[in-house]
Amino acid sequence: MTTEAAIKRTVWTADPMHSIAEFAVTHLVVTTVKGRFRDLEATLYIDEANPENSWVEAKIAVASVDTNVEARDADLRSDNFFSADQFPYITFRSTRIERLDDERFRLTGELMIRDVTKEVVLDSEYEGQIDDPYGNKRAGFTAMTQISRKEFGIRWNQLIESGGAVVGDNVKITLHIEAIRKKEDEAS
Repeated sequence: MTTEAAIKRTVWTADPMHSIAEFAVTHLVVTTVKGRFRDLEATLYIDEANPENSWVEAKIAVASVDTNVEARDADLRSDNFFSADQFPYITFRSTRIERLDDERFRLTGELMIRDVTKEVVLDSEYEGQIDDPYGNKRAGFTAMTQISRKEFGIRWNQLIESGGAVVGDNVKITLHIEAIRKKEDEAS
């Protein structure tokens, strides 16, 4: 019996106080600027017996971008970069999960930024599970990918005299997720 109803999945939600989406991009060719999005929501539908039957959905509020420099954050929210007023969310939904070993997985899915959707692959690691002092099950996950910001319509740049660009095209993204398992009566 392999119907959808026969598959036993558990539902996990990212703890917003202990989950973060980080990014890193080259600045002026010689250094890296790092930042994060503080408002991240994610739900993981996990089939532990057959992880290939699992999937992940995530949503990030663009307005929550934080690089520790308010002027830069305002620029990132502007039409120069994310156009947060017009495109308030970055979303991801996995379409395939490939188990590499007991801790490592490859998540393929659709990432949408600025209303542009592209397939991306996230190299993911299961960090383990624990029962917290409040009666919850928690699990840790890390996922990494690299994207071209230009492919998502984030094109602003300036050339510098030495021949490089102010902002690099390749953006490294790292997600650190601490997820809480929904209790059986909450999962349906």
